[in-house]
Amino acid sequence: MNKHDFDTEKLSQAYDTMLKRVKGIWHDVEEKTRPTLQEALDKARQTASELGEISREEADKVSDYVKRDLHEAAEFLNENGKQLKDWLKFDLEFAEVKLAEMFAQLADTTRIELDKLAERARKVGQWHTGEITGVGMLRCTACGELLHFEKTGHIPPCPKCHGTVFKKEFSKS
Repeated sequence: MNKHDFDTEKLSQAYDTMLKRVKGIWHDVEEKTRPTLQEALDKARQTASELGEISREEADKVSDYVKRDLHEAAEFLNENGKQLKDWLKFDLEFAEVKLAEMFAQLADTTRIELDKLAERARKVGQWHTGEITGVGMLRCTACGELLHFEKTGHIPPCPKCHGTVFKKEFSKS
């Protein structure tokens, strides 16, 4: 395994771990003292760095990836009025069930926070080659090619046109 593959795998694992920590933090606190999504992300990022799993800079980057993907989920929920579980079933039929259930549960319990973030999510909306993303599909903005992610991973250049900018795709059209 070369260094790039090792780094990509390390960041992919950190993404999954950080998402699990955000979920754990969110559920461990009582309803009236529940932290905001940003506080949960901050704590998960700090823990990853303090435990030496990844560097502080890598933790910041992975936290941004998790936040971006949660923002996109919030935008989808606001625009379509569907539960994220329905989207995950439709969009991720081939994805790892465990990660899909965890992500859906986190999204359901953070619906209010996600709604608040939806406006900011409209401004984010782009994924770039070299970043890490969770399960789902991305469409190349240059040629329309669809990239499928069965697990958390590194976003490569478009295999068709070598484009580097993508949008989240919620249907197989």
